[in-house]
Amino acid sequence: MVRVFRALFDFGRQRRQNEAKAKAMVRILFVCMGNICRSPVAEGVFRRMLEGAGLNEKIYVDSAGTHSYHTGAPPDPRSQATALRRDIDLRDLRARRVTVADFAQFDYVLAMDRENLDHLLALCGDPGLRRRIQLFLDYAPHLPEREVPDPYYGGPNGFERVMDLIEEAAEGLLVDIRRRYRI
Repeated sequence: MVRVFRALFDFGRQRRQNEAKAKAMVRILFVCMGNICRSPVAEGVFRRMLEGAGLNEKIYVDSAGTHSYHTGAPPDPRSQATALRRDIDLRDLRARRVTVADFAQFDYVLAMDRENLDHLLALCGDPGLRRRIQLFLDYAPHLPEREVPDPYYGGPNGFERVMDLIEEAAEGLLVDIRRRYRI
């Protein structure tokens, strides 16, 4: 019975997400390896920024991983705790793997590090769509880091640092989108 209820809930959530994606002017996909640490945090941070700017209906945000290690799992408890300390709730997010269709469906495909960037570029067979694939920290050129480090095997300070980097790049991304799309 619980499985049936969960399947119905997941189906309804998927339908609502598809409707929101179809209505959005701009679509952004954040990508890390397993979609349980960095990319769901980026999704949560950016959604909060969009809500604050009144743009959550114009910009659709999602996250995914280049590997299927954690498909269907919620974000890492340490990511959730770090985000919650900054009033960002990640509990409803679930890990998924990047698909080839994502390259056509998203205007921005933002990798957290070079390894995942290379994986995305190799997966994307369409040279015209490859320009959508970038490093997320390219939107924070003032930072010395070019990659968001994977905090999975580190301590709590690593998750805090990841959150700081993501917040900086998210601000730059929002500025770029507002300028480019005049919203």
